[in-house]
Amino acid sequence: MIRLFDIVFSLMGLVVGFPVLVILTIIGYFDTRSPIFRQVRVGRNQQPFTLIKFRTMKVDTASVASHLASASSITRFGHFLRRTKLDELPQLWNVLIGDMSLVGPRPGLFNQEELTVERAKRGVYDVRPGITGLAQVNEIDMSTPQLLAETDQKMISSLTVGDYFRYILMTVAGKGAGDRVS
Repeated sequence: MIRLFDIVFSLMGLVVGFPVLVILTIIGYFDTRSPIFRQVRVGRNQQPFTLIKFRTMKVDTASVASHLASASSITRFGHFLRRTKLDELPQLWNVLIGDMSLVGPRPGLFNQEELTVERAKRGVYDVRPGITGLAQVNEIDMSTPQLLAETDQKMISSLTVGDYFRYILMTVAGKGAGDRVS
């Protein structure tokens, strides 16, 4: 049932949001000359997939978790995208093709070894990663790997259709701050 919701809502979001995606891509081009950010992340069953977002940091920023990146790497337009969470919009494509869900554990990087181990112990990789979830609306990010993995496990074990919609609505309403940047 959740996968059906993912397909319907991601397709609707891409179609309805297409003009916004185009405008943000154009503005992003003038900001960094490379508005789309692609990064290999850990997906379901620990399989790699390429996550797509709007670029919020300078092109030469190291490929590390956000909490390890320098705040000076974020562009002015990137600050706006992060604050409004519009940088996440391209991930609707990842949801549509089945790499992600709208709701699930945020996908980490392969170099986040402690997080990967903690999540593997708790069966977090049995589900598709998501754009938002319990950890995100409670402002738990990847800087606390054990707490994040525990929260992901809790969400997975008790996720209902009602929770699915609640996490999406909370995210759209501005709950959660996203990953911290040092």
